[in-house]
Amino acid sequence: MPENLSHCALCGIPMAERACKTTPGKAPAVCPTCNYDRLKAETLHVYEDSELKEFARQASIQEAQGYTNRDKDYSQLKPVKPRIEEIIEFVQKMNYRHLGLAFCVGLRNEAKIVEQLLLQRGFQVSSVICKIGNVDKNEIGLADDEKIVINTPESMCNPVFQARALNEEKTEFNIVIGLCVGHDSIFFQQSAAPCTVFAVKDRLLGHNPLAAIYTLDSYYRSLKG
Repeated sequence: MPENLSHCALCGIPMAERACKTTPGKAPAVCPTCNYDRLKAETLHVYEDSELKEFARQASIQEAQGYTNRDKDYSQLKPVKPRIEEIIEFVQKMNYRHLGLAFCVGLRNEAKIVEQLLLQRGFQVSSVICKIGNVDKNEIGLADDEKIVINTPESMCNPVFQARALNEEKTEFNIVIGLCVGHDSIFFQQSAAPCTVFAVKDRLLGHNPLAAIYTLDSYYRSLKG
């Protein structure tokens, strides 16, 4: 591997001793905490924007409130909230009232439940399905044999349309449910409002992609090539 690239995920230093967690701390030669003093100063300057600073502040408060036993040490912390509850609490902290849901047709039942829940909690909701617009995949250059069902008309996933429809309806915060790999990236790029992900798509593993990582030394050892 190139010697000048960051590899935080491969750091062998115990977490409590790392330079990113404690001062003074230990660090490998490729530690970005130690190597990017310029970026540290630049990013702190970015947080001077009052809106972003408040967003980051409330996100950190929400993070802390996801645990109990906070008056004890790290070994005693206990998680107490599922992600859907954290999302609701966070948007309440930010005083957002109009929420957007961008969801995959394959998770339409889950999206329906989430929208109903948000409506019950008093939010205004705009929801847009991935097939919005009914544009055939041929329009973006797919050949008929590249479709899911070969040689049939097939509506494309349209994350640009999803994002711009929510922009048009002036949502304040968008929640993504199960958009495809790549389509989610386009949606994030096109969305005017900040976004979070409630669920990611994994067709094989029941939308629990970490299952393949947890079983990497057994059922999914073939992933290691």
